[in-house]
This record gives sequence, C-alpha cells and structure tokens, in this order.
Amino acid sequence: MGSVYLSSPAPTRIGTLADRQQAGAALLQLTVLVAIDPGPAGWLAGLVYAFGLQVLLAGAVRRADATTLGPADLVTLGRALLVGGVTAVVADGWWSGDPRVEVLVPLAAVALALDFVDGKVARHTGTVSELGARFDMETDAFLILVLSVAAAAVLGPWVLVIGGLRYAFVAVGWLLPWLTGTLPPSFSAKAIAAAQGVVLVTAVSGLLSLLLTTLLVAAALTALVWSFARSVLTLYRTVEPPLPLTGLETTVVAPQCGSGDGAHACGGQGGDR
Repeated sequence: MGSVYLSSPAPTRIGTLADRQQAGAALLQLTVLVAIDPGPAGWLAGLVYAFGLQVLLAGAVRRADATTLGPADLVTLGRALLVGGVTAVVADGWWSGDPRVEVLVPLAAVALALDFVDGKVARHTGTVSELGARFDMETDAFLILVLSVAAAAVLGPWVLVIGGLRYAFVAVGWLLPWLTGTLPPSFSAKAIAAAQGVVLVTAVSGLLSLLLTTLLVAAALTALVWSFARSVLTLYRTVEPPLPLTGLETTVVAPQCGSGDGAHACGGQGGDR
C-alpha cells in the first residue's frame, strides 16, 4: 500500500472534484434563471452574478489548496445559487417596475433558512474549514445587500445602509488594519445579524403597512449600527499602544465578517463554521 501511495501522482488543479462540482453548479444556476424567467436586466444580473461566483469560488478553493467542496460547502453553494435567483429578480424589478414578490420572497426565505443548516452540517460531518466559513459569510453578506436594494425600492435609499455596512468595513479595514482583529463571540451580534434578512424579506413582502414596515426596518438598522459601533470600540481597546479616539465615536464601520461579534456584518451565523 505504501509503495502505491508514494508512486501516485500529486493532485493537480485540473479536473478536481471541486472543478466538477462548480461546473454542475453553473448549470444549476442557469436552470434557476430559466425557471425564474426574468427579463433582460434580470438575465444580465444573474449571468454576471454566476460568473463572479464561479471566479471567486475557484480562486478561494485554489488558495485553500482544496480539491473538493465538503457537504456543508455544497449546502452553501446551493444557497449561493438561490441568491443568484434573488439577484436576477431584484434587478428585473428595478428595470420593469414589477418586484415579483411571489418569486422573490420564497427564494430569499429558503436561502435564509439554509443559513442555519450549513454550519450544523459542517460540525456534524467534521468538515469545518476556513474556506467554508468565508464562503458562508460572503453569501450572507451579498444576500443582505441584494435584499436591501429590493427594500430600498419600497422605503427609500436609506435602507441600503443595512447591506452596505459590511462592505464599508472592508474598505475602511484597508486603511485601519486594527479593525480586522478578532472579536469575542456575541449572541446579541448573531441575533441582530440573523434578524436583518428576516426584516428585509418582510419589508419586500408587503405583508405590513408602510408605517409598520418603516419602523421595523429602522429598528433593525438601529440595532445593526449599535452592534457595529460596539464592535469597533471593542477592537479599538485591543490596540497597543492606544490610538487617539478623536473622531472614532462618529465613525460607524463593521468589524471583520465572521469573527465573533463581527457576525452581524454578514447577516449570518458568523463563527458557526
């Protein structure tokens, strides 16, 4: 057995199981788009999303030196395909004026529900990985961004802050590396993160009056900003030597997605994977 192992060729990046899994996912994404039957804007957004997903995921798999996507990664990949459908519907709605709530809400609801599945699958199968955690978090973040775009059509552009805070953090983190530090786990941050998607889906569903919807989304945004601000102050206190506090109290950015309290930046389970 040992001689067979030693004489076996090293794995290559060509034709790995991960490559085939991604190829299958690309076909499934096209199937989702065909089933949704969007207009030109929806097709364009959906295809651009699908291309970006394939390129970014392939790069992440290569950097992780992985040759396959694990069971939990496949659940996340399924969620990502649904997010592609949500993206197409939202883009189509902005172009045509028809939000197609009857399609958007079920797609988004299933994608949100599966967010509670992939982490459990990873732990149950012993396949927890940095790649899986990052994939999960980026999927969460983009879904919240797209849902905030959909909700902005109902309530106004201020709702975009919910989806944009995490990406604002990434940009600010390039300038202030101390914002990328590790945060302790926080149940409140995870709860606030999970609530964002539910609130945004409720907002676009039209189930509540405009007044109640506005109050609900405003409350969710307030909680998110509070969670971000608390995380920034926590990270600031870990800096040695202490940094000047001037202007910090008026700066609201998100800590790194997926590390403890920073889970709210993605609208997901953070450190679950």
